[in-house]
Amino acid sequence: MTETRRILLDGYPLVVERRGDELVAPDGRSVPITEATHLAPSDPTKIICVHLNYVSRVDEFMTRLPAAPTYFQKPVTALCGHGADVVRPDGCKWLNYEGEIAIVIGKICRNITPEEAGGYIAGYSVANDYGLHDFRDTDAGSMLRVKGSDTLCPVGPALVTDWDYHNKQIRTIVNGEVRQDGNTDEMEWDMHYLVADIARSITLVPGDILLSGTPANSRTVYPGDVVTVEVEGLGALTNTIVAGPSPVASGFGAQPTESEEVLSTAQGGDWEFRGIRAPQSKHYKSKLDDESADD
Repeated sequence: MTETRRILLDGYPLVVERRGDELVAPDGRSVPITEATHLAPSDPTKIICVHLNYVSRVDEFMTRLPAAPTYFQKPVTALCGHGADVVRPDGCKWLNYEGEIAIVIGKICRNITPEEAGGYIAGYSVANDYGLHDFRDTDAGSMLRVKGSDTLCPVGPALVTDWDYHNKQIRTIVNGEVRQDGNTDEMEWDMHYLVADIARSITLVPGDILLSGTPANSRTVYPGDVVTVEVEGLGALTNTIVAGPSPVASGFGAQPTESEEVLSTAQGGDWEFRGIRAPQSKHYKSKLDDESADD
């Protein structure tokens, strides 16, 4: 495995190689890892994300997976790196973390099979697919503002090649407390499947990023919180939540809301999928039995 990072070195974006605790540029210049200004490990033309993929997350929503993955897209302006601040706009309350693994494309990819997909992947990184659920009432379909607001896609710190994604731990830690704790073997669709599925109809180019889903227990974080996503073999991505420098403009456009959908999704409820697809979880059946007994 090799580990490269994109950093600002003397004010210029540069790909460097990790050597111990130093990051070394092709021309020999170096900087300690702890002093580097990290950028996202690639410069994508698009960021595509799968909705549900981990079994624990499916059970949490008391639903079942569709026959094939469903996706949404984050704008590239949402991208930021390790150590960057993640901004919760003033007037919003329900910003949730989602620890994930990022797949980074290495060469032009179209009409391939899952068995061929590994040859088109440059490597993997750590990601946090933040969601601003205050806008779920207006963006529940596109997820544009929910998942695409500025800074809501930190990726990094490194791009790791030749990483075996099987049976790897993924954890999200908030202020030193583990909040998500999952394993890649929970995934219904693995990394190669996701790449091949998207590439059936969308051309992927070098640097493009696919986010591969999150385990259960996405919850709300607040200004001042320090959030770290750790993935076995890929490292740790850390960001700090800050309050926005300006509020969401009022007087036009959709405004933040606190509907049942917003609150239940932010706090771990099942609103988003309940009634849309039939449940498979025994926990869901137990809940329905309890509700029937109350009627």
